[in-house]
Amino acid sequence: MEYYRSQVLVCTGTGCSSSNSHGIVKRFEEELAANHIEKEVKIVPTGCFGLCETGPVVIVYPEGSFYSHIKLADVSRIVSEHLLKGRIVQDLLYKESIAEDHSIRSLDEVSFYKKQKRVALRNCGVIDPENIDEYIAFDGYKALEKCLTELSRDDVIDIIKKSGLRGRGGGGFPTGLKWQFAKASESDIKYVCCNADEGDPGAFMDRSVLEGDPHAVLEAMAIAGYAIGAQQGYIYVRAEYPIAVKRLRIAIDQAREYGLLGSNIFDSGFSFDIDLRLGSGAFVCGEETALMASIEGKRGEPRPRPPFPAVKGLFGKPTILNNVETFANVGQIILNGAEWFASMGTEKSKGTKVFALGGKINNTGLVEIPMGTTLREVIYEIGGGIPNDRKFKAAQTGGPSGGCIPAEHLDIPIDYDNLIAIGSMMGSGGMIVMDEDNCMVNIAKFFLEFTVDESCGKCAPCRIGTRRMLELLTKITDGRGEEGDLEKLETLAKNIKAASLCGLGQTAPNPVLSTLRYFRDEYEAHIYEKRCPAGVCKALLNYYILPDKCKGCSLCSKVCPVGAISGELKGVYKIDASKCIKCGACMEKCKFGAIIRK
Repeated sequence: MEYYRSQVLVCTGTGCSSSNSHGIVKRFEEELAANHIEKEVKIVPTGCFGLCETGPVVIVYPEGSFYSHIKLADVSRIVSEHLLKGRIVQDLLYKESIAEDHSIRSLDEVSFYKKQKRVALRNCGVIDPENIDEYIAFDGYKALEKCLTELSRDDVIDIIKKSGLRGRGGGGFPTGLKWQFAKASESDIKYVCCNADEGDPGAFMDRSVLEGDPHAVLEAMAIAGYAIGAQQGYIYVRAEYPIAVKRLRIAIDQAREYGLLGSNIFDSGFSFDIDLRLGSGAFVCGEETALMASIEGKRGEPRPRPPFPAVKGLFGKPTILNNVETFANVGQIILNGAEWFASMGTEKSKGTKVFALGGKINNTGLVEIPMGTTLREVIYEIGGGIPNDRKFKAAQTGGPSGGCIPAEHLDIPIDYDNLIAIGSMMGSGGMIVMDEDNCMVNIAKFFLEFTVDESCGKCAPCRIGTRRMLELLTKITDGRGEEGDLEKLETLAKNIKAASLCGLGQTAPNPVLSTLRYFRDEYEAHIYEKRCPAGVCKALLNYYILPDKCKGCSLCSKVCPVGAISGELKGVYKIDASKCIKCGACMEKCKFGAIIRK
């Protein structure tokens, strides 16, 4: 066994990798070798730490020094000062990790982590995801061993049912019940599928788990295979996730080499293997029956249900399909017990939930919170509030299938039922925060554009209905809205929800319905006043120069790209509305507040 006096953990998830964290790892290795301490200090490339806003992140143990926004040029300082001389480089530390006495706070004391409970993300940012030995050192594959050597198939299903684990992919169906149905189906062949086709705008929860802890998913799929009597699993993962795909392939090869996938696992007589299938970016393939059709080599389109996949799924055989986050909880439930998991969360929503926190928020990143945590706690305590002290307007959860939650519901406990009650949904876990500068009509239009573009086209309500809704929204944001348009939107939305073939079509109108419910005044301002209150919709904007504030400096005319501003130096300038393209460059450059937009 190798022992090191220090370990340097470097985030190599997608976010930090885009800022050259792999180059930082290489530079650390070069600096350690140059100073002859490569055998004393271990560099550990990890998955996401969660606090993406501060990346690239480097944490040095045993001190727990949280270095943020690290660049290549910073590496030599960390090596020469911290690793050689034992002096922490204070100016590179994440500011909130420094206590008043200049000591280092543990991560649990930092506001971003203080209210989190990491279960699905427990190993992300902790272990090297490409080293199976590190996963095993953190109790990896113990849950599978326990299932195969101590528990019957019914015992496993009973534990999952008692835990209260519900599907984290959006539907929230009880996981244990799904497994029970598949076990009860008589068939010579059964399958276990993992949905890693994360397609919601702003969502990166599953990607981070796969990049940071791929073995947790493999182990859970093997447990599920044992529970239902399956010998083959498939992970359907987005091809746009190259790091996740690479690490999954490495993990599968390592698990096979260790005998943890393949034949006669733990000498139990149980055999199970896993293969990857890459998706090509079709949002509809996140729907379970479309996903299975794609694995079969067919066009990714939903199938009518019943029969449900637990009876007739992949290749016509009984199949269970869970998403990445759902599987990431399974091993810990088996090891710690159903009561442990059920002790977290609310009465009907047990455990924790991972959210990708983005948009107008200071602490962009990945968070895992106990169910029942309020939206206010997530945004203002974990997320650090809105940048520039802007006013919170709404949070969009559930992606294109979800809705917008207004400020009046900031104190609602987040769980499956509460979000549905206020017109949104949990979805897979995207949470996009909006402030007063966001136009809610334009937000609804953005998500509907996505849905229209991603509709598989199989059923008319989704294929045609969503396009008609988008045409109405475009008409409204272009300043051509008329009396009766809102009623048409609502009628279309309700019909699409009732008649669409799959869950994606049925939930496509949610962003429109929720914004109509809570921000109807913005729609009415667009239609009746031909005005966008947030100043976003260009067709409804006009720029004016206030004569009493204009100093005649000519800066506005110099930056105007189309020559729409005229006047004489030290005189009053004017904007020709017929030429103005409403880019806002003049307003940004004016130092005297003489240009307004309304």
